[in-house]
Amino acid sequence: MAYREKDTKKWTAQWFETNVMGEKKKRRKRGFETKREALDFERSKKLSNERSMDMKLSDFIEIYFSDKQNDLKDRTIKNKRYMMQQHIVPYFGNQMMSEIKASQIIQWQNEIQKKGYSDSYLRMIQNQLTSLFTHAAKIYDLPVNPCKKVKRMGNSDSRSLNFWTLDEYKQFIQTMEPGTRYYLMFEMLFWTGCRIGELLAITKADINFEKNQLSINKTYYRTGMQDIITEPKTKQSFRTIEIPEFLKEEIKEFIDGHYGMPDTERLFPVVQEAVQHKMKRQIELAGVKNIRVHDLRHSHVAYLIEKGVEPLLIRDRLGHKDIRITLNTYGHLYPNQQRKIANLLDNENGNAVIGLGEEKDEC
Repeated sequence: MAYREKDTKKWTAQWFETNVMGEKKKRRKRGFETKREALDFERSKKLSNERSMDMKLSDFIEIYFSDKQNDLKDRTIKNKRYMMQQHIVPYFGNQMMSEIKASQIIQWQNEIQKKGYSDSYLRMIQNQLTSLFTHAAKIYDLPVNPCKKVKRMGNSDSRSLNFWTLDEYKQFIQTMEPGTRYYLMFEMLFWTGCRIGELLAITKADINFEKNQLSINKTYYRTGMQDIITEPKTKQSFRTIEIPEFLKEEIKEFIDGHYGMPDTERLFPVVQEAVQHKMKRQIELAGVKNIRVHDLRHSHVAYLIEKGVEPLLIRDRLGHKDIRITLNTYGHLYPNQQRKIANLLDNENGNAVIGLGEEKDEC
């Protein structure tokens, strides 16, 4: 029960929590200006401890991230928190999880869609709300998941992918001196399809020059003025990429030019923003259309598809978790494959007709 401190004249909330051993422990939080604030805090803590769905969505967010702390990377948690605080909490933060209706979610979608976000970002926002209610229903027995009743807004199927053709890439890369750091970085991005974070984490030890292989086993990002090296995006992101001979030679020449480079030192000790700025400057010099660094990954796939490489091979090369991700993202780049099938069937049928005719003549 909340009480007032004699010395500070402020209110203190107190409640009991049950730990994993089943033991009840008294907890306190001081500094509330009013009794009502302290009581509200006590109530939220009690509901949180009981995992009751008669709690505010903003409180359930904390439970969600507490449960997911071992499943999500720090950067993912940071990004999800940002989207929830920006786009979900202002609408549903003070509402009880058990009281949010499908009709309210439709109204929320209508408001969010007025803001002019891209389809892919709308889908990302929607996914955050859906993940909360899915977790509440699956783990804490929320009777009704309102997200299941409404159509998800946005579209994750990126049919407007931005990428370069091989000619456009050649026009771009010719603006840089071969053998330089950024030249090699863009070469590796285009010819391997690796992610920028994966590229920036590569060390000398990750290159097998005898087998022409590149090992992807970590990723890099910078946050809070600190360089972070962590595991790749998913388990499937751990992979070995076969690299062409010319790219291997370019990598070898670069490393040889940095005599004594330790095996565990990053080949490219720069941040992602530096790569983006460099790319933007060279795009202006080359006079090619503007794309993002990540779009070089799409460009690599577009090139492979144009050369007839099968989706399963592309999935493994990119490190996608599921073939559906590959097909949903790049399937629309395969329309010419349908014509190839039709031509193949025409040829086969033509050969069959000729064969039947020849057999008849021989008889």
